[in-house]
Amino acid sequence: MTSHLTATSTSEHSDDRVALIVNGIAVTVRNDHPHLLAALREELDITSPKDGCSPTGQCGCCTVLVDGKAIVSCQQSLEKVSGAQITTLEGVSQTERDAFANAFAACGGLQCGFCIPGIVVRAKAQIDKKGADLKREDMARHLGAHLCRCTGYVKILDAIETVAKSQTREMITTGGLGVRVMKLEAEALALGDRGYIDDMRVNGMLHAALVFTEHARADVLGIDVSAALNQPGVKAVFTAADIPGELMMGIIYKDWPVMIPVGGRTSYAGDVLAIVVADSRMNSRNATAAVKVTYNPLSPITDARNAIETNDLAVWKTETNILSKSMYKRGDCDTAISSSAFIAREKFVTQRIEHAFLEPESTLVVPDFSSGSKRLHVYSGGQGVWDDRNDIARMLAIDNSQITVTLVTNGGAFGGKEDMSNQAHASLAAWLLDLPVKCTLTREESFLMHAKRHPIEMDYELACDKNGKLTALRVRAIGDSGAYASVGMKVLERMAGHASGPYQVANIDVEAIAARTNNPVCGAFRGFGANQAQFAMEGVLDRLAEKVGISGWEIRSRNVIKPGMVWGPGQIMDDGCLGAELCLNEIKPQYDAAILAGKAVGLGLGLKNSGLGNGFKEISKAVVHFKVNGRVEVRHGWTEMGQGINTVAAQVVVHELGIDASLIDVIVDTSRELGFGQTTGSRGTLMGAGSVKDACDVARAANFAIGVDHVGEYRVDWTNKMGEPGITNPIIHSTFSYAAQMVVIDRETQKIERVVAVHDVGRIVNPTLCEGQVEGSVHMGLGYALTEEFPSDPVTAFPTNMTLRSLGILRAKDVPKIEVKLIESAQPNSPYGIKGVGEIGLVPTAGAVAAALRELDGQWRNTLPMRRDKQED
Repeated sequence: MTSHLTATSTSEHSDDRVALIVNGIAVTVRNDHPHLLAALREELDITSPKDGCSPTGQCGCCTVLVDGKAIVSCQQSLEKVSGAQITTLEGVSQTERDAFANAFAACGGLQCGFCIPGIVVRAKAQIDKKGADLKREDMARHLGAHLCRCTGYVKILDAIETVAKSQTREMITTGGLGVRVMKLEAEALALGDRGYIDDMRVNGMLHAALVFTEHARADVLGIDVSAALNQPGVKAVFTAADIPGELMMGIIYKDWPVMIPVGGRTSYAGDVLAIVVADSRMNSRNATAAVKVTYNPLSPITDARNAIETNDLAVWKTETNILSKSMYKRGDCDTAISSSAFIAREKFVTQRIEHAFLEPESTLVVPDFSSGSKRLHVYSGGQGVWDDRNDIARMLAIDNSQITVTLVTNGGAFGGKEDMSNQAHASLAAWLLDLPVKCTLTREESFLMHAKRHPIEMDYELACDKNGKLTALRVRAIGDSGAYASVGMKVLERMAGHASGPYQVANIDVEAIAARTNNPVCGAFRGFGANQAQFAMEGVLDRLAEKVGISGWEIRSRNVIKPGMVWGPGQIMDDGCLGAELCLNEIKPQYDAAILAGKAVGLGLGLKNSGLGNGFKEISKAVVHFKVNGRVEVRHGWTEMGQGINTVAAQVVVHELGIDASLIDVIVDTSRELGFGQTTGSRGTLMGAGSVKDACDVARAANFAIGVDHVGEYRVDWTNKMGEPGITNPIIHSTFSYAAQMVVIDRETQKIERVVAVHDVGRIVNPTLCEGQVEGSVHMGLGYALTEEFPSDPVTAFPTNMTLRSLGILRAKDVPKIEVKLIESAQPNSPYGIKGVGEIGLVPTAGAVAAALRELDGQWRNTLPMRRDKQED
């Protein structure tokens, strides 16, 4: 991004300004900024330091050099740094910039990229001190001030090591399927040059801040905005009364209010009551405290089991606290269990988890009068830009055609940016004021607002014969879905469908309930119910293995699903499931060797669908458009959030048409009707590749006509809803991916020393991106298993862990060695045989960790997290 640095003379200094030397230029800034980061970003427009958590200083994204030392800038007052030499990546020498950009791009050392500029600054400071002597383990320790939620740190450390040792990595800029092409925009992302929404600046732009409820469940008796309107810089304050159209939004059910009106009722801690719009971020935020709300507080309903039993409704404008029930039966569980040789019964409890994507939600909305009529251009980082457009249009009571939503590739999501957050509020303000409005959440507001991973209680009863062959499974589960629907019913549906893991069980009886409470909303999160279910399934499976007297590997081998077998809800599996046994066999030599070496070893095997399935008609479209200037536009409907879907789209075009990637522009906006649903369920690569491939075929058939939209389509419209009457063997999902993971613990140190992850992805489109997805998933899976949680107060329903540090996310120094092995076992009827990789990566992890800990100390674990230290609270 362009910075506005102008040298100042001594005469310009005054008591209300602070002198700094920024990137070699003497400047002054206002002294009312809360910290150095704000001065750099908001006044000087230097945007390579990112704001992930200010002013807590716990993500490291805003790291700069202060007199040569790497410092977290949101922790530095202007008084403290007055007169100091401040260096950001904009001021680093071009030679160093190129070295870091090339290394991170070539090594795959970034995904969403939001955290990387701060990490590069830290790495530069260490390399300046130690040069080629910088040790990998020391650098990992120095990254303790930094969080990366995407990569698992493996390739970050590879990139830093490359720069420290002055090595040169091959820069692969073009190639088709199977080639380690660098991620699109990787070099610009590494240096902070490719802006995110909060880095965008528009002339006349105003800033919106939201007023959140003080009570998770309360009647709103009055909202007085008069004092707020008189605050410095305030231009307007809006409430639900100012919404011209629909109040309720939602991906599936329209039950989530944009704001709670007077006479309405709050239902969770993230409910919004007003929007304050001002001439600066600081002024809008300061003025929110002047909005006075009168409440009649009510006792929140915070226990999911109590919620489904009471007649007292937790959520405003709903009719029941049972969001959904997902159930199915096959065979006769009672008879099978009673006649089985061995039975394992256990209650498993998983926790609520915060996504902790590093970029807080941000939206910029710009009114457009160029066509002669009023339109809105919305810059969104959401996972479903068409859903964003449609709901914004409903709220404003205007036609969809009056809104264009452009996806700005975001700083991580993992499912947490599926539901709209501040897109509606920024759009309402911009529409009513006819001025550009940006709304960016603080980290604490982000914690309050977006949906989390479901905490689920699961009662499992699994039986087998004397040889360890599974005979029956009974599951009863209840998930706390929080207040609004989001996709909570689908998460519990997915949990139910995946309850038996990648195994054949002849008799099965599953019921899973999603309950509405006043706790934080829960929705999509990487794994989407499959990881909760398979933590439990792997746990009872290991308990049975011990009763039978066979190894964890052996009981999995005897029961693994194979083609032609009936799985879970009744689906007859195709050749795509060969990957399960392949993963298991691939990991066997390392499993045996680790046990022989005396290590405590745990094994997990998992499956995860790709796509939505369950009878949902999935349609993905893409456009290939040849321009007169020789460039090629590729348009698709998927959100780039670090996983590399834009790179995949370009690689498909290179593969199909032989075009050099440097001539391809990948674009995602709503100017074409290409989207259908969210970028979720590991379906971006699967369906995106399919639609782009078809668009290439259409272009070829049209002799590559210039100036024409060559539209391709990929659809999955042959699945069935779970429990659909009259269908004995429903096709619940079109595609599954499989993974075996092994966790190895050193008995002396009692620490995990390595994780081996063997993943069947069907077809490897880009090996570097695939490996990075697995490494990042394993990192997230280890945190899920061991240390992470996002609890809420049972009395107030407000979250209690409100800083990044308190979440328990593993830092670089805590991550064990991760070894990734990719397998290609093609999925029939999918483009190129592609399966998925984004979600399966953490499905087997918790079960493998639990088994390894059992081997270490003899204790069975049934509750997550398993090793949280009290100091992390």
